[in-house]
Amino acid sequence: MENNRKILIIGKKQENLDRLTDFLSSHSLKTYHATSVSETADQLISANNFGITVITDNSFDTHVLNTLQNLKTFNPKMGIILLMKFNNTESAISLVNQNIVDHITDPDNLPGLYSAIKNEFKKMELNEENILFSKKYKRLRQEQQKNLRKTLDLEEIYDATLENLMTALDLRDVETFGHSRTVAKYSQVLSQLLGYKDKTFLDSIRKGSLLHDVGKIAIPDSILKKPGPLSEKEWEKIRLHPSLGFGLIKEIKLLKKVGNVILYHHERFDGQGYPKKLRGEKIPIEARIFALADTLDAITSHRPYRKQRSFEVARKEIQDNSGSQFDPRVVEAFSSLELRKWEKIRYETTKMLQVMEDFYPN
Repeated sequence: MENNRKILIIGKKQENLDRLTDFLSSHSLKTYHATSVSETADQLISANNFGITVITDNSFDTHVLNTLQNLKTFNPKMGIILLMKFNNTESAISLVNQNIVDHITDPDNLPGLYSAIKNEFKKMELNEENILFSKKYKRLRQEQQKNLRKTLDLEEIYDATLENLMTALDLRDVETFGHSRTVAKYSQVLSQLLGYKDKTFLDSIRKGSLLHDVGKIAIPDSILKKPGPLSEKEWEKIRLHPSLGFGLIKEIKLLKKVGNVILYHHERFDGQGYPKKLRGEKIPIEARIFALADTLDAITSHRPYRKQRSFEVARKEIQDNSGSQFDPRVVEAFSSLELRKWEKIRYETTKMLQVMEDFYPN
């Protein structure tokens, strides 16, 4: 467990090592040094001595590339962060898509390095927690099968598993990190504006929102993280994710409304959505609510292919699509709440204040 928190910095220039060490030490992170990837390869492969390896000012030739591939093969849980400027963006993206490195950031971007390290530590924690939850769930099932315990409340385990699964899905793409949690909150607020106060309904729409994209587990990274436009065949695979997600969770003892969000969240009010091309009120209300919440977050969030837009722009686009993409009743409920309150919901849900305080302490 302790080794997972150790950071190895590989670099030849002492001034770079000193700069990185001083920065990370100031944030209570323990570091060790090495001069080259090749010199430390055997140590890194043979034992899990380090949780994260940071590589800087190294020549990136074929030998180094092969060594990194071996590291990932023998020690897949170790996070590899590359501090390097790339003239060819596609080359950098290829390293990530091939799972050779986990993060790439500019050598001068110390906040970016800190963010990548925190991201890796969070993934380690999630992995450890999921292992514990899996063992606990298996043990409970075995006890149930042996009739040692006739009744058992699994709600806490379900909730923890859903939260961890949702976070793991978000971490698969750092560009959309926090999306599921944000749309879950938006959906609950929209539901309350529409008059839904029942705790079971609100909890179901929260769970459905957290898991709405679970089907993307079955979609290859080559499609999900493709930097350019998708082909029609690739879009066909993307459009499968609601059905795939519903298939993954239908055996879990969750309420029908959770599955409705997962299966129907890309349906449109005018019947032009997918996968069933449902129209109007034939689309379950929880899916109609989520569809608007999903669009609100998408418009106001940064994406690799465009900058984030304002809540004013989001409101206009949503209102312009009332009756076509969205249920007019849901649009009316959304419009009844001041934009500053929607902004506050997003701010509080993503907790960006704490991140800024980490980088800019008083």
